[in-house]
Amino acid sequence: MSTPADLVVHARWIIPIEPEEAVLHHHAVAIRNGKIVSVLPSELARRAIDATQVMDLPDHVLLPGLVNLHVHSAMTLMRGIADDLPLMRWLNEAIWPAESAHVAPAFVRDGTLLAAAEMLRGGITTCNEMYFHPDAAAEAFDIVGMRAVVGAVVIDFPTPYASDAADYLRKGLAARDRWRGHERIRFSIAPHAPYTVSDESLLRARMLANELGLPLHMHVHESADEVRESIATHGRRPLERLAALGMLGNDFIGVHMVHVDDRDLGLLEHHGVCVAHCPSSNMKLASGIAPVARFDAASLCVGLGTDGAASNNRLDLFQEMRHAALLAKVSTGDASALPAHAVLRMATLAGAQSLGLEAEIGSIVAGKRADLCAVDLSGSLMRPCYDPASHLIYVAGREQVSHVWIDGELRVNKGVALLQISDKELLSVATLWQTKLAN
Repeated sequence: MSTPADLVVHARWIIPIEPEEAVLHHHAVAIRNGKIVSVLPSELARRAIDATQVMDLPDHVLLPGLVNLHVHSAMTLMRGIADDLPLMRWLNEAIWPAESAHVAPAFVRDGTLLAAAEMLRGGITTCNEMYFHPDAAAEAFDIVGMRAVVGAVVIDFPTPYASDAADYLRKGLAARDRWRGHERIRFSIAPHAPYTVSDESLLRARMLANELGLPLHMHVHESADEVRESIATHGRRPLERLAALGMLGNDFIGVHMVHVDDRDLGLLEHHGVCVAHCPSSNMKLASGIAPVARFDAASLCVGLGTDGAASNNRLDLFQEMRHAALLAKVSTGDASALPAHAVLRMATLAGAQSLGLEAEIGSIVAGKRADLCAVDLSGSLMRPCYDPASHLIYVAGREQVSHVWIDGELRVNKGVALLQISDKELLSVATLWQTKLAN
């Protein structure tokens, strides 16, 4: 008796992530009601699955949808306005003044629409968002059908969005309440950074995260200046301060984690902290190289993030995978550090685990949501291909992404995004905001 399915996708290779380092040749994924129902050899699938639709991808790799573990989506509207500056000058002289002048719900919605379209085209199906006006960001992610964890940002100083930490939390939690129960939109508590959030505000953030069962998402140890300032102001390094406040745990996503010593690593390991590694942003702002090989050796959960387009300047996880692998090798002097399958896991299942979504996404396993990405290796630039996992890290780019599904629904078809908003409209949005920010 055949098994019914809405869609069966046949691929030359499937990299399911689970089990580790598996590469399935000439296999198929059967999908029904937005979930994966089986992964099986193509020959068997053609006999055993009664599918409404069948898609053949004879020269493609099928993998889980990518998870962008750290992004400021609306900052896509500030792409390139403040290049070639160190972190604190970049923030103080360019980013914060621009945000004070322009950030509002329309800015966030429009910038997030641009970012979501870019991410989807590059195979990213889930992102971990941190920015102002989370309600507007959630609206944009919903319009394009993307999965997102939206941060309720906490900062002590006033902005046009909120007056103080309590106001940030009040507004963020109100947004969370409006989106509660949504299939794809969830929330986190997102204190900005140790140098912008007081002990009192951090304790309040931790209490709410515990009470509501939400992850904590925070920049930590991004720059050497941040560490020096913390020692001068608080008498301890940022991670030591956070540990003393009870902030750390396996629900804590520490973004960047560049400047980490042995004591810091011990704290990360002891508390099971998750790390969002953003190699391109760290390089561009000259923040340094995160010791990801040491994190991996300590069995920390490490995912990949793009950061915002104002500091990267691409929302491109293929770029992040390649940079993560190469930086790990050159920084350790070990060419075997962070091999291809380990990097693929960082971009998929590790990101899902960091967000508490590993039961739903991150690997191609029966019962999980059908968030999938297909990469076309048919072109001459992609040949010969001896190892598809290696190709995904060292050869292919986001331009080879051909198809993307979220909950089994096709969002990118043959490289063309299937969105409720057209490219023409997105270009108009970008032009409008460029004019405003340039004046």
